[in-house]
Formats: sequence, C-alpha cells, structure tokens
Amino acid sequence: MSNLFVAVLAYLIGSVSFAVIVSAFMGLDDPRSYGSGNPGATNVLRSGNKKAAILTLIGDAFKGWLAVWLVAHFGPRYGLGDAAVALAAIAVFLGHLYPVFFRFKGGKGVATAAGVLLAVNPILGVATLATWLIVAFFTRYSSLAALAAAVFAPLYYVFMFGPRIVALAILAMSVLLFWRHRANISKLIAGKESRIGEKKAAGAGK
Repeated sequence: MSNLFVAVLAYLIGSVSFAVIVSAFMGLDDPRSYGSGNPGATNVLRSGNKKAAILTLIGDAFKGWLAVWLVAHFGPRYGLGDAAVALAAIAVFLGHLYPVFFRFKGGKGVATAAGVLLAVNPILGVATLATWLIVAFFTRYSSLAALAAAVFAPLYYVFMFGPRIVALAILAMSVLLFWRHRANISKLIAGKESRIGEKKAAGAGK
C-alpha cells in the first residue's frame, strides 16, 4: 500500500455524494437544484425531509471516518504512519468538496470533516462536534457553527497531541472549509444568512 493508493482510494470514497444519492433514492429533488445548491445535509433539510437529511449527515460523516480509519487501522502493517493518515484525511475531504462522480460539485465538508476527526481520535471528534452543537444551538446558524468548529479543531489536536503532521491536515481542512463558506461569511456579516431548518426557494442563497 503506497501513499498514492491511499490518496486515490480516500478521494474516491469522499466522492460519493450521499446528499444526491439519498435524495434520488427517496424521490426528492436533487439538492443541487434548490436552496443553497449545496449537496449536504443542511440543504437537504430544506426539502422538509428530516430523514433524508439525517441519512445524508450519517453517510457523509461515515465516509470521512472510513477513509481515515482504514489507513490508521491497516496502514501500520504496510509501513504507513501519520503521514498516510494525514493524506487520507485531506484526500477524502477533497473528494467530498470536488467529487469526480458528480462533476466536481460537492458539499462544504462539515460532516465529512467530523467523520475524519472521529477517526483520528474519538475525543477530538467529540470535542469538535460539541463546539458545533453549542454554537448551532445558541445561534441556529449552521455555517457559523461550522466555522467555529473549524477554528477549534486544529487547536484541540495540538493541545492533545502536539504539532504533528496530522495537525497540518486538520488545519488544511479548516482553511478549505472557510473557503467553501466564504459566501456564508458574507451573508452572516450582512445578516442575511438562513438559519437551520429554514426552507428556501429554488435558486435562493446561491
């Protein structure tokens, strides 16, 4: 098992868009055609189908967890260590953002990043998820909660494990997450960002 194999496999796993697959299976509109146009759990929730949103959330988190867990669990017997884990984390995240199976139009990566963090270390994942939940509960802004979690995730890792190479992967994911949320940041500043559970008409918020 080489680093190239790890990167390709993780990227392909990340390229599976559960928002599109779940919506199609349940007879819902393509999530890329309404709301923010983002194929993720938050936008799927705008369809009014909570079950579809939950399944999307679980699927996107699971693929992030799976890609990293496979490398962390089986990698050592092939001489792969933290560098391969970091590579898997970045590759599966990029797969979600730019999925080869869906014309490179993916989600913003929050659930997939959560899965990655849980695979890296369950305590790290829970701490970051708790940060998201606290901010989301008090503000009802999914984007703001994601940004707060992105800020704290690399800090949590460094505090627990020190400045290792995996911390760089987590930092890179945080930077990419901020980049993918740049439109949301502008809306938050302007007071126009939609709140969790708020339905939106097709084309709105893009």
